[in-house]
Amino acid sequence: MPELPEAETIARGLDAAVAGGRVARVRIHRAEVVEPLSAAVFRRAFTGRRIARIGRRGKWIVGLLDDSQRWVTQLRMTGRFTWRAAGPRQPLRAEPHLSVSLLIEPDGGEPGVLRFYDTRRFGRMRLLAPAVYAELDARLGVEPLSDAFTPARFARMLEGGRAPIRNWLLDQGRVAGVGNIYAVEACHIARLDPRRAAGDLDRNDVRRLHRAVRRVLSDAIARRGTTFSDYRDLLGGSGDFQNALRVYGREGEACPRGDGTIERAVLAGRSAFYCPACQR
Repeated sequence: MPELPEAETIARGLDAAVAGGRVARVRIHRAEVVEPLSAAVFRRAFTGRRIARIGRRGKWIVGLLDDSQRWVTQLRMTGRFTWRAAGPRQPLRAEPHLSVSLLIEPDGGEPGVLRFYDTRRFGRMRLLAPAVYAELDARLGVEPLSDAFTPARFARMLEGGRAPIRNWLLDQGRVAGVGNIYAVEACHIARLDPRRAAGDLDRNDVRRLHRAVRRVLSDAIARRGTTFSDYRDLLGGSGDFQNALRVYGREGEACPRGDGTIERAVLAGRSAFYCPACQR
């Protein structure tokens, strides 16, 4: 499932490709992708809108439109965008796993077709009024790469936490965008057992974990995310961070620090990987 680095990579690609462009045509190939709106209502509301910019909030892709609405896409497990330059008369044909296609006329550029594919069909698109988006935004936690995510704030947030560190980091209402891969990797960088209670961390533990979360997310963005199977960027390229993973998915292999062998634990039904020798 795409996490913050993958969403950031996609948002940057979309912003470069379509920001300033006008949505000339919309075709909904799978009606459930825009529910609760009907395909007809979504199409009417989106057609003719100009896309001011594309950004990210947590794991969401967020476009600001010229009427102040937000165009919000949740990739979920297998959602992905593609962009290809096209003539203005190119038909928006249905294809396998295609959910939405948009003909966009960039400002001063050649028209192109933006397509949203989703094999598992869990991805969703929304058009949200400013007040509705603000309510949704308020439910998400702090952005871990923002200036607001300070060690002091992180320490206050962790106080009294009974959940394992890994599970605590996955709560999108606390820290937005961190998923299982990067939570596990951050725990290894910080030398903390992912099963340890979040509220048990002392001041030095918190500082190490804070630095580790920011480091692993920044490094993954620089390498355009992690690709195991479905994730691709806007032009179809794979991420590269899977080649830099320290512990995730490496059960039975040697710890990169040379201290021990990586083990797997199941926390809340999901795998967590750690080295018992260096993550005490």
